Amino acid sequence: MPPKKSNKKVEGLTPYQGEKRCFGQFKCPTCNRTWVSSHSWANFGQNCTMCKINVYPHIQMPLHKPGYMGKKIDKKKRHPQELCEKCRSLGRYCDSEVSEPVEPAPGRRRRRRRQ
Repeated sequence: MPPKKSNKKVEGLTPYQGEKRCFGQFKCPTCNRTWVSSHSWANFGQNCTMCKINVYPHIQMPLHKPGYMGKKIDKKKRHPQELCEKCRSLGRYCDSEVSEPVEPAPGRRRRRRRQ
């Protein structure tokens, strides 16, 4: 006899449960180190550089929110793939799965391409 399926909703490991990359804020529960990343994904964490433990983001926002929480995003900064759970699970850089931001910024229209 197969096991009974539960009707309980399974909670995700992160606030965001979508399929696209987003902006995340992390706080290590061991050393209290905080960091932000524009390479945050649903149910994937990043390793704390001090403790080397996997930490899940406690806040996640769409990528179209520049300057979130007063943090300036340095686009030239290297994404530490060795600390990223998503990169390690894919065996490659996780950014290649996304071709555009999560959604357009509010109040902005997308231009139609001329045919």
